[in-house]
Amino acid sequence: MSNITSATNLQSADVGLSQTDARKFFNNFYAFDMSVGAADDVVTAFFEKYTNNKQSAKIIASAVIYTAKAQNIDPMSVLTEFAKMPPGQLTPYLAAFINASRAPTSFVGLKVKDNTNPYVSRSVLL
Repeated sequence: MSNITSATNLQSADVGLSQTDARKFFNNFYAFDMSVGAADDVVTAFFEKYTNNKQSAKIIASAVIYTAKAQNIDPMSVLTEFAKMPPGQLTPYLAAFINASRAPTSFVGLKVKDNTNPYVSRSVLL
């Protein structure tokens, strides 16, 4: 009978984590170190040319820089590839590049057509 286990409401043993360690982990969960250099200013200037808005250019440039560094790619090499594209084709490639490191539930720039059951769609009045 010594191998029988039972449920208990006793506290578990301390495994060495204090409450301050847990707070430090969760407070810095979304914080990451990223160095900003002169090349990053070039990426911002590139997107400022297309958006004509400094704030949106900074946001797009930061997303591109973050994605490039997450994939261990130099942001300047990404910029040279983007510079080769015509302005009308930059948007879908930019969305595909940013989506490369995102979760499938948070893709940007993609529109999925709804497939409605034909029996349901014929019942809807237009």
